[in-house]
Amino acid sequence: MRRWLGALALAGAVTVLLAGCLQPHGADGDLVDDWPAMRAPALFVPATDTCLPRITPVVQASTYETVDCARNHLAEAIHVGTIGGLPAGPRPEPGSPALRTARAECDQRAREVLGGDWHSARLTLNIALPSATAWDGGARWFRCDLSETDSIDNTRPVNRTGSLRGAMIGDSPLIHRCFDPKLIGENLNYMAPVLCTEPHRAEFVGVYVERDMSWAQFTAAPDQAHRRCMALIAAFAAVPNNSDLPYRAGSIYYPPSKREWEEGDRGVRCFLWSDDRKLTRSMRGVGPQGLPAI
Repeated sequence: MRRWLGALALAGAVTVLLAGCLQPHGADGDLVDDWPAMRAPALFVPATDTCLPRITPVVQASTYETVDCARNHLAEAIHVGTIGGLPAGPRPEPGSPALRTARAECDQRAREVLGGDWHSARLTLNIALPSATAWDGGARWFRCDLSETDSIDNTRPVNRTGSLRGAMIGDSPLIHRCFDPKLIGENLNYMAPVLCTEPHRAEFVGVYVERDMSWAQFTAAPDQAHRRCMALIAAFAAVPNNSDLPYRAGSIYYPPSKREWEEGDRGVRCFLWSDDRKLTRSMRGVGPQGLPAI
């Protein structure tokens, strides 16, 4: 475009010179320097602190959409970060150091936004990345998306209204508390949430982080998860973590999915399990008399 304009200006100047005419007042005879420089195209980056009508692991500018958080939505974008140290090559895959670092940043931001550990509530945390084309074009962002889920067993996001900011502060209905587990034979089918004052056999006691095991190692060592959860149960109920503990309670645990584990989420949810008696109150801090060995 500039070369063509330059040639045109030169041809016009020659024509004027041959005709012996003067240039109009204020014109310099050079059209090129009157055109502003073209700006470099800006890479698309999604917004943070906004709500989303749908959840996608890949965000494309052509289909990007947000909604007011007061309206129905499936997720809330709580943070947009940058993946560093990857100047070229394909997008990071689950298990890569870059994605584990991104996941840790999302986890920390989620705790700040919520006012607590999202593992302790009916919530899920997902990471969205640029499209392959955008990545090849230099996009290096990742987005952290929080969603409300249906239950501890069904972690599929559900529609909600209102922001999740501060959602774990106070007596939030999202926080895991007491459950009446439903069994098929000796196998757990699902955990039905109930009030802690209603008859129940399970109660959420906390989360532990399994840092140094692969997914294969974790699934091959259920006894270790049980021991870690039993330690949380003892602390929760204020009872000794000794040989009497298995006669006071058992454990149920929910690990992350394989994909979440490989992304870097190692938070294992632990529940106190009462096999031989129904409970009608929370076991928090009850001591040996409140949770006797039987």
